[in-house]
Amino acid sequence: MNNIIELKNIVKNYHKKKKIRVLNRLKFSFKAGKIYSLMGPSGSGKSTLLNLLSLIDIPTSGTIKILNNSIDFSLKSQNDKLRAKKIGIIYQDNNLLNDFTVIENVYLARLSLEENKEKAILDAKKLIKKLGLSNRENHLSSELSGGEMQRVAIARALINSPDIILADEPTGSLDMKNAKEVFKILLKLKNKNRLIIFATHNRFFANMADCKIELISGKIKKSTNARIK
Repeated sequence: MNNIIELKNIVKNYHKKKKIRVLNRLKFSFKAGKIYSLMGPSGSGKSTLLNLLSLIDIPTSGTIKILNNSIDFSLKSQNDKLRAKKIGIIYQDNNLLNDFTVIENVYLARLSLEENKEKAILDAKKLIKKLGLSNRENHLSSELSGGEMQRVAIARALINSPDIILADEPTGSLDMKNAKEVFKILLKLKNKNRLIIFATHNRFFANMADCKIELISGKIKKSTNARIK
């Protein structure tokens, strides 16, 4: 099975009044066709790791390889294009544009790759329909419920057919009913060529992954198989 992401000796330090090491020579390989849950106490580095994997942040040292390409973090423009084309990101607070409609929030992410607005809108409509939001596509995102907003965020993450989906506490702000619905959608996105990684504090959702990993003291301390439910 192919590795989609490979981490080697990843260190991430933050410097405030003193140096804080968040990730400590972390090594791990994430494989295609798998869903990984990422757990750990607050401050353990879950969001930091996801920010590195999404190329939003830069490691202090170590190497990251994505789709067999070693990432050069000095090539910001190139990495931005890689992120737009290959990586879909779902945030806890959804990060939608409140003054834009549902359809606009989704198709605008495609325009970062190509200028074919007509096709971008058509593909966005298909995704929105698939996620059960066709009757809301012309509503402002600020008019949606929390669960609907997160489904729009998932559609936006999928618009460029990414090989990698990263979700940072994607249901952290939702009630249990809506959280379960969002996770059903997330788990259905699995395919043999795609990698999905989600951070969560909820063991019920963590156990739905193929592989459960835990960050403690800046390292992955254990990796256990979990059963898809």
